[in-house]
Amino acid sequence: MTNQRPPDAALDRTAVEALLAAQRASTIEQLRHLEADLAEIIAASRSVATDDEHDPEGVTIAFERAQTAANLDRVRARLVDLEHAAVRLAAGDYGRCEQCGEPIAPARLVARPSARTCITCAGRRS
Repeated sequence: MTNQRPPDAALDRTAVEALLAAQRASTIEQLRHLEADLAEIIAASRSVATDDEHDPEGVTIAFERAQTAANLDRVRARLVDLEHAAVRLAAGDYGRCEQCGEPIAPARLVARPSARTCITCAGRRS
C-alpha cells in the first residue's frame, strides 16, 4: 500500500485521483498474488490424494483454500470500491455520503479514500 494521502482540509482532485490510482494498482497487484496463491493451492490439492475428513493435511489444504478465497473476495470488493470512488470523483460526488448526502469528513477520507458513507451512516450499518 502507498503512503500517499489526500489533504486533510480541501479535497484536492488531483491528489485524490493519484491516491485512488495508486491504491487501485496496489490492489490489482494483491489480487494477482492471491489468484496465483489460490491456483497453487488448487494444483497442490489435485496432486495429492487427500481425504479431508481423515487426513490432517487435507483439512489444512481446505482451510488454506477457503482463507485465500475469502481474502480474494475482500480484495475484489476493495477494487470495486476504489473504482466506484473514481467514478464518483469524476462525477463530482466524491466525498459526499451515499446514504444521507452530507459531506464525509476529510479525516475519514484520509483513512479510507474509497468510503461511500459518513461515519454516522457507517455506524448505522453495524
